[in-house]
Amino acid sequence: MHPDLQKVIELQQVDLKIAELSAQIDALPAQIQTLESQLNNFLKAHEDRKLRLAANQKERKELEGEVQIIRQKISKHKDQLYEVKTNEQYRAMLKEIEGEEGNISKIEDRILEKMLEAEDLQKCVAEAGAQLEGEKARVAAETRRLESERQKDLEERELLTTRREELAAALGDDVGTLYERIRRGRRGLAVAEVREGMCTACNVLLRPQLYNEVRTNQAILTCDNCARILYYVEPPAVASEALGEASGRGEQPAARN
Repeated sequence: MHPDLQKVIELQQVDLKIAELSAQIDALPAQIQTLESQLNNFLKAHEDRKLRLAANQKERKELEGEVQIIRQKISKHKDQLYEVKTNEQYRAMLKEIEGEEGNISKIEDRILEKMLEAEDLQKCVAEAGAQLEGEKARVAAETRRLESERQKDLEERELLTTRREELAAALGDDVGTLYERIRRGRRGLAVAEVREGMCTACNVLLRPQLYNEVRTNQAILTCDNCARILYYVEPPAVASEALGEASGRGEQPAARN
């Protein structure tokens, strides 16, 4: 294989890996922020339920106080029944007592609703309280894992960057310039494998003559359609058949360039 072709193939692999690592590194702050948001949302929901429970208990106490006041009024009205002088006054007093008892019934219905609501809230508060420490631990552990991965990615990217500099320096000036120009214009992909006569980057068939030349891997050749640098890898089946034929004739297989 042409030495510069071998280098640009590796250089492409290195560049793609660097891009992948950079994307992972750049994504980390957002991932950690998502974890923190999840915990904050959990805490906020927990605090909101506790506030609602406290408000519920306050409302129930106020309603129970209203019932107590009305019962006192009813008791007073019943005492006054013995003091009225006419049947009309007596009936009016009974009607007022009946109205107050109806108010008590309505308030007690509201108290019952608040009690049922409080039961649900207490259950949610208790469950969330039991989960809280586990949720904090989960977020902390996941954050540490992400930060550890980021450090590994940074170290790997630094090694690959050094390797990239070595490969780029070893390339001929013309090939290096060609590679960088194509890479900038093709979203980072400057090198493409040829399979079954086709450029795998743009999926366009090569001219027969170009295809035959690419198969030798002895020159820096580019795709007529997408301008990427082309290389060829012998299919495993073909390579195995060639090895089998050579063994059958008692020959040593030819070394690949």
